[in-house]
Amino acid sequence: MQNLTELSGNVTSNNSLSVIIKVCVVIPFFCVFLGCIGVMLHIFASHRQFMDTSCYILFAYMLINDTLHLLATVLLFLFAMGGVKFALVYCIPLLFISTATFQNTPLILATMSLERYVAIFYPLQRPVAWRSDRIWIIILSLWLISCIFTIIDHSIKEKDPAVNILSTPVICNAKRVNSSQIQTLFKAATSILFFAVVAVIILFTYVRILLETRKLRQDTASVSKAMHTVLLHGFQLLLCMLAFTSPITETLIVLHSNWRPEDVAYFNYFCFILVPRFLSPVIYGFRDQSLRGYIRKHFCDALTK
Repeated sequence: MQNLTELSGNVTSNNSLSVIIKVCVVIPFFCVFLGCIGVMLHIFASHRQFMDTSCYILFAYMLINDTLHLLATVLLFLFAMGGVKFALVYCIPLLFISTATFQNTPLILATMSLERYVAIFYPLQRPVAWRSDRIWIIILSLWLISCIFTIIDHSIKEKDPAVNILSTPVICNAKRVNSSQIQTLFKAATSILFFAVVAVIILFTYVRILLETRKLRQDTASVSKAMHTVLLHGFQLLLCMLAFTSPITETLIVLHSNWRPEDVAYFNYFCFILVPRFLSPVIYGFRDQSLRGYIRKHFCDALTK
């Protein structure tokens, strides 16, 4: 009996240590992400030329979208690590934000690629919707599309009569709350549709700009820059698609290791959700020459104070 008690105590201690390590890795990483995003958004707000350019407005929107997504997922992660249970009425908004912002990312990437296409092929007669003072219409449309699909996802959920949405405490996890078969199929179909359409748009814009580069004799630098930007959006889309590899990686890890399910879930979250969301805006932001100069100046001023 004493040996069983000691073994139980060791297992509990190991679980507690594992949770502490996971939290201590995620929280600093998230804080660094917020710091980088905060600096970029501060630069956008402080310099008028960025807010007068459609591509920078879309980039700022992507930063805000990714921040909301990571904020929601980190909160869900902390609640899961702490075993916190609360009513669905508080859980569903977090899941809604997490899902809507996740679906919004590929739409933003497609829009940014199309914006570069419009800037190259219609430099003087840009369509009204793509002008900096009207780009908010496209942004609102993107958010509306992602929200509609998320609302449908939650609406087709099979209701459990034993669960009261206002009072029954549950673990706020998408796999537990939205686990019906029809929801799984709907999510899979939606994700495939979104990423397939976006992939086609990015490929189309890249090929068209590549062909245009060969035709033009003047201003090839700006066309080449636009081509590289579209290629970067394709890389960002690839990073987003890594999130869909989690079922495969979970199966492979379980078959070839003795990892616990919660450790596998943490590995997938960190590698395929947290890291890509962190790298995507940082790579884009530091690649841009104008923005990179302001970022360097901001950090130099901060260090000299």
